[in-house]
Amino acid sequence: MELTTREGCWQIWVCPERKIVSFHQEAGFQRLAFHSREQFLRCMEWYTERQYRYQ
Repeated sequence: MELTTREGCWQIWVCPERKIVSFHQEAGFQRLAFHSREQFLRCMEWYTERQYRYQ
């Protein structure tokens, strides 16, 4: 899996209305940034449990 990293943080973009997580910037999506791999992985587990789709 390729992730967008800038300045030492992991970034994803989320659209809660459509239940989508993107690893690339998307218009209208909320950006989330993580400064640790553990935080990022916990967040991915949370979205997976809620059946979000990844793109």
